[in-house]
Amino acid sequence: MTSRSTEKSAAASSATHTATVSKTPSPDRIRRAPKVLLHDHLDGGLRPGTVVELARETGYGDLPETDADLLGTWFRQAADSGSLERYLETFSHTVGVMQTRDALVRVAAECAEDLAEDGVVYAEVRYAPEQHLEKGLTLEEVVEAVNEGFREGERRARENGHRIRVGALLTAMRHAARSLEIAELANRYRDLGVVGFDIAGAEAGYPPTRHLDAFEYLKRENNHFTIHAGEAFGLPSIWQALQWCGADRLGHGVRIIDDIQVHEDGSVKLGRLASYVRDKRIPLELCPSSNLQTGAADSYADHPIGLLRRLHFRATVNTDNRLMSHTSMSREFEHLVEAFGYTLDDMQWFSVNAMKSAFIPFDERLAMINDVIKPGYAELKSEWLFQQTASTSGSSESEG
Repeated sequence: MTSRSTEKSAAASSATHTATVSKTPSPDRIRRAPKVLLHDHLDGGLRPGTVVELARETGYGDLPETDADLLGTWFRQAADSGSLERYLETFSHTVGVMQTRDALVRVAAECAEDLAEDGVVYAEVRYAPEQHLEKGLTLEEVVEAVNEGFREGERRARENGHRIRVGALLTAMRHAARSLEIAELANRYRDLGVVGFDIAGAEAGYPPTRHLDAFEYLKRENNHFTIHAGEAFGLPSIWQALQWCGADRLGHGVRIIDDIQVHEDGSVKLGRLASYVRDKRIPLELCPSSNLQTGAADSYADHPIGLLRRLHFRATVNTDNRLMSHTSMSREFEHLVEAFGYTLDDMQWFSVNAMKSAFIPFDERLAMINDVIKPGYAELKSEWLFQQTASTSGSSESEG
């Protein structure tokens, strides 16, 4: 081979490597990409500084730390400890400072602001109104305060050059007996900022079938609901959520992987439940960082989302609890990009999946996909294209 041929071969190899590296989205592009979030808990996403300030203002005296940085570290360490008691304790502190109208407005507004700053254009944020009544608020006052906060956060985001729409999901606790009452509350506020219903809490011992009256009511009212299922308890939880309760989406649903066999030759066989979930395009609200904390996977590279994406399940990417998992939508995608080599095309696929699965009217979902999400990714990909063109042009000139 001549030296000229060798140079051309080396240049081609270098160009291929550069193209591969360049298609990997940078943290900045990941942050700027329009993202859609379906599974985020309001009481799991407070700013540590806000927790400290609200504790002082409301007289809450049980915080383990009163310095914002130290408190943020405590939340992360407690969530990572492997102790269910310590993990649940983290929520006792955030809920503990969310017992007044002003606190709820502030937390909701900051939630919308933080998500918008992270490039989220549509979010459904859930919370349990029944957990915010300790200082005399009514269920209705809780909902109205949170809705006011979300609208204020959307307004502040616009002022800062970001666009976001936030819908609320009202959650009932599985171990309590107020699910029908909360479902009726969600229905009353469905045109006033509340987009659906959810149940949450420990799965083991508290099956979704305990709340059939709430789900039957919501179905009669043509309303939307998701169910926390398949996070810790496994396939029976998923089966009940779908076949008995009629869930529109699965909160987590990561244990559907237990019904999928991957053979040594790489071939895959889906069980009947997994086939049903895929065939019916039932959305999975996957939360990678949270799933690692609860033991659903040992690492991001081992997380079932890789296989579920390859098999074209309706997989979505979510944060769950941003404070406890020290995460954001951008961080979740950064982990997945590193683990699976995902590109902006993959990010767009997840984002469109999520928008298709949102609990707002079809025409509004379609407008978000066609007018916000796809143009946003097209712009980011065009940046890469022009950078590649400039890089290739420079190489040609130097070779000449």
